Amino acid sequence: MGKIKLHAKPPRIDMTPMVDLFFLLLIFFILTATFRPQEAVAVDTPNSISNTITPERHIITITISKDDMVFFNVDNGIDTSEHLRGKILQAVGKQYSMKFTPAEIRRFEGMNSFSLPMDKLKAWIDERETEVRDAMHTGIPMDSTDNQLLYWIRISRTYFPDFEVAIKGDAAADYTVVKRVIDILQDNNVNKFNLTTNLESVDVSLDNL
Repeated sequence: MGKIKLHAKPPRIDMTPMVDLFFLLLIFFILTATFRPQEAVAVDTPNSISNTITPERHIITITISKDDMVFFNVDNGIDTSEHLRGKILQAVGKQYSMKFTPAEIRRFEGMNSFSLPMDKLKAWIDERETEVRDAMHTGIPMDSTDNQLLYWIRISRTYFPDFEVAIKGDAAADYTVVKRVIDILQDNNVNKFNLTTNLESVDVSLDNL
């Protein structure tokens, strides 16, 4: 008597739980992601052949525009729950007898570089129009009588000593302004910093090998 051959069904995998997990992860990343705000000033950095990558977190960025205006920026770090940027704002404000509301601190944590004195900072934070806010930049005082850039750097490194520093200067910026920024860094015992440049292509021929 012949054996009865049962029809074997191909295995079936239910993908519904995986789809649910994918959407849960997507919602989580959307809610926890922090979007980088637009730069306050466009800078045409000089070219170099260095391929060292500047870190994106735990970094102080000092930008020098082509009209020699100095902008300051510091990020919240890898763990945004530390609120480093907000703590730095409050500490610098205390230095100048200024208080910021919780709403102003939250807004400042999501903003980018700025170039204006402390007495204009609250108005800059409260301004909703981007174009108006960008037009408010007049430069950070960094003279011998009121060196506010020095305080921003010093207090930032007080809250996180491992902050790296990057100077992002326009190719048309005055060298004396760049030198002044470097002097202020050295006054804060910052003797190692990154110079942000564009990567210049290098032609390699057999003669160079």
